[in-house]
Amino acid sequence: QVQLVESGGGLVQAGGSLRLSCAASGTIFSINDMGWYRQAPGKQRELVAIIISSSSANYGDSVKGRFTISRDNATNTVYLQMNSLKPEDTAVYSCTAMVRLRQRVGFNRYWGQGTQVTVSS
Repeated sequence: QVQLVESGGGLVQAGGSLRLSCAASGTIFSINDMGWYRQAPGKQRELVAIIISSSSANYGDSVKGRFTISRDNATNTVYLQMNSLKPEDTAVYSCTAMVRLRQRVGFNRYWGQGTQVTVSS
């Protein structure tokens, strides 16, 4: 139905930057929000950032001022620019999107496979 394909994860030193990308494909009629969650070992999954439009986005408190979320509606792609990375940012980052399928009523949330981000001190 819907596939979310992520890229951009990897290993980076503290203070460095990474840019994550996630492209949604499938029988998509429309997408409401797109965003990113993360989960570190032994911790609960937490919101990183969710974007509805270029003027409407929510960020987790721990990433405000360091991360920027954006989206390209033409390609159904969401990006996460991560700057000033800290070791505590180390986690599996998962892309998510609220998607309405063609010829279907209502929205469902879909998730990508997750991509590992590791920040060394």
